[in-house]
Amino acid sequence: MVGKFESNKDLVQELTASGAQRVGKIATLITGTVAEVAREIGEFVTDAIEMREAAAAARRDAAQDRAAAEFVETETVDLDAPVESDLGAAPVFAEPGDKA
Repeated sequence: MVGKFESNKDLVQELTASGAQRVGKIATLITGTVAEVAREIGEFVTDAIEMREAAAAARRDAAQDRAAAEFVETETVDLDAPVESDLGAAPVFAEPGDKA
């Protein structure tokens, strides 16, 4: 027969082992959760950095487009309007193969 002391010792031993296992499982859960939260925060920061860089690139492209548009000088020319050197000149019509 097991004495009262030994019975209590076995009870304390089992409670201690059970408690340690539970604490270990809880610590594992917390560690996994902290790791997942850190990973999600890291991905969020990465997304924010990529969006900032994309916005900066878009601003640079827009500035380059504006600079290129300002650089190009456009002039409208009416091709049917008479030119000073053409005033008073007689029209010349030639058929292909005719010598002028």
